[in-house]
Amino acid sequence: MNVREELESKLKRFEELEAQMSSPEVMADSTRMAAVAREHGSLTRLAAKIRTFKKYSGEISDWALMAESEDADERAMAQEELGSLRKLREDLWNELLEMTVGGEDSNRARCVMEVRAGTGGEEAALFARDLYEMYKRNAEAKGWKLEVMDMSPSERGGFKEVIFGVEGDGAYRELQFESGGHRVQRVPETEAQGRVHTSAATVAVLAEPEDVEIDLKKDDYRIDKFCASGPGGQHVNKTESAIRLTHFETGIVVQCQDEKSQQKNLAKALRVLKSRIYDFHRQQEMQKRSDTRKSLIGSGDRSERIRTYNFPQNRITDHRINFTLYKLDHVMAGDLAPVTRALLEYERDQLRDGMELDG
Repeated sequence: MNVREELESKLKRFEELEAQMSSPEVMADSTRMAAVAREHGSLTRLAAKIRTFKKYSGEISDWALMAESEDADERAMAQEELGSLRKLREDLWNELLEMTVGGEDSNRARCVMEVRAGTGGEEAALFARDLYEMYKRNAEAKGWKLEVMDMSPSERGGFKEVIFGVEGDGAYRELQFESGGHRVQRVPETEAQGRVHTSAATVAVLAEPEDVEIDLKKDDYRIDKFCASGPGGQHVNKTESAIRLTHFETGIVVQCQDEKSQQKNLAKALRVLKSRIYDFHRQQEMQKRSDTRKSLIGSGDRSERIRTYNFPQNRITDHRINFTLYKLDHVMAGDLAPVTRALLEYERDQLRDGMELDG
């Protein structure tokens, strides 16, 4: 699927949502109506630009015919109009490319992020905590909402795993390229000799689907309830507030114990489960359809090392685009903009190649 086909697909989806919003069946279901309205709203700006782009293309075709007229005045007028319309369409095309970077899920305002400690023991867990703090500060600076779904602390205050949701304009589009292996080079807090060690953490960024996109019934998964626990097995509470969900079809297992309320943990676990199921089916579809445009930056596979954080040199390097920045302290403080901008610009430029406008 190329960019134009992708844009047509998004416009078709927008029109489907428009029809659903006036459907008696949807209007009678407040939960579904809210989900449809939210997705419709997220596509409104893009759909308007696609329609304008198509209008310009139609007008260009009409004026191009007039430009072949035998009348000199008509030809001159047509050439003037064509020049203006082609400039407008080209500018709009660049805007559409910018909005399309990241594929079919680029318009989503919600995503689920999973950060896990990799090789390196306790230092890896501390690095996972630092990555979470980096994303948290970035979200605060952007005005995004960040909500912890589940976390598994380590003995020294790091995270073996932390799962959280991010919601805000452009959240998934900007964060999706964080998926992969992150490597850190620094003197660990656990190192008494002052030697630089290398450890790692993995990050997964999952687009969060709307409820209407994932038809998840209670018979599709098993619920297990257990007591939440902290480091060393020490109980956080003595009630069975923690939730574990097992999806029968895919075998995906999700658990949440961050809240004291069982119902709140269940709600969070369902959000994570739906995101993982959506990602599971999306990856399967991408493998089956060889023509589907994957990210030109990388697969998002956690086994792929995407970035190195070198603290002694205050250097961050993104290996996918050979991008290096000697402002690691700023990045860890939440200023991801230079890295994100470089990734988005690279993908946009790759998309533009070979996609020249006709006429």
